[in-house]
Amino acid sequence: MDDIAVAKREGVNWKQVGLFLVLTFGLTWLLDLVLWLTVGYGQNVATGVLLQLQMLLPAFCAIVLGMFVFKDSMLYTVRTNKERPRWFFYYFLVYTVIYAAVGVVTIISTNRTTLMVAGGVAQGLTILGLVILIILRAVSGREAFARAGLAGGRFVHWLLFAMGFVLFYGLQTALNYLFRLGEPVDIMQLIAQLAPEQMGQVEAMTPTTLLLITGIQAVLLSPFIALLLGFGEEYGWRGYLQSELIRMGRARGILLLGAIWGLWHAPVIVMGHNYPGYPVAGVFVMIGYTVGLGFVLGYAVLKSGSVLLAAFLHALNNQVVGFLSMMVYRPTDPVFSFGVGLYGIAVLAVIVLLILRDPIWRR
Repeated sequence: MDDIAVAKREGVNWKQVGLFLVLTFGLTWLLDLVLWLTVGYGQNVATGVLLQLQMLLPAFCAIVLGMFVFKDSMLYTVRTNKERPRWFFYYFLVYTVIYAAVGVVTIISTNRTTLMVAGGVAQGLTILGLVILIILRAVSGREAFARAGLAGGRFVHWLLFAMGFVLFYGLQTALNYLFRLGEPVDIMQLIAQLAPEQMGQVEAMTPTTLLLITGIQAVLLSPFIALLLGFGEEYGWRGYLQSELIRMGRARGILLLGAIWGLWHAPVIVMGHNYPGYPVAGVFVMIGYTVGLGFVLGYAVLKSGSVLLAAFLHALNNQVVGFLSMMVYRPTDPVFSFGVGLYGIAVLAVIVLLILRDPIWRR
């Protein structure tokens, strides 16, 4: 009888998982419906803000449920104690609500100045969140942050995983070039189209210099600036959901999580995000990609014990993919290409098979 009780206690709490998924999917898909019915998916400020708001919702739901509903959650204890890390969670909840208000402004306003201010507010709040995190970490100490589920992990893990991500996507871009699956990007022409007001600042640079500067920014600076956005997804997926699903077995749990994560993207994929021209097939390709990437991010969390590392890697992943595909070499077909396409997923699958050899999966 005692063994059965322990097994039940150590198993997945499917009721809580179900509530988290219903709330996260419900809010996200409602947001996507609002996007579709109002400004529509496209090259506009509202689309960018609402897609970033979508990234915040998994963590928002996990924090709300953990703090106020799931009484066995670590966050429920964090809420009731007096340690400083709890203020970061409170800030994140307020930050998400304000971000939603900024999203509303970008939908209803057509004034260019208003849109620029709204975008600036969103970016400023994102950077402020990073500053608050750093300050709280400095004054609270490592142990307090670890008790709140915000362990930083070892620097070597951050370095090695970050280098791995950059090398992986650099290889994918090289393979696209080698097999002529796209075309080189004229960065000067791209800036003239997307940001003509900045042409005066970059005309004196050579294309190589400009690529080098933007590349360094994408790898070394932008992932930290966007850390809070990455945290929005990763605290929900890797922080909460992975910790539950791996109770059914680490590999099986992360496999299921990857499929859930991919399906969560379905509405924006149908609208043309990531795989334009493939509204249905793109959903399945996205699921394949998130399963592979989910194993890598899940592995990073298992090795380091840090969801903050996963948040950084998520931000790094988005920045490097965007930089290489938009400013270096643009694939002709988003599905039949390396990177986030089918060929890239095949390479990612090989990497997953290699990391699954680590004994940590059997613990």
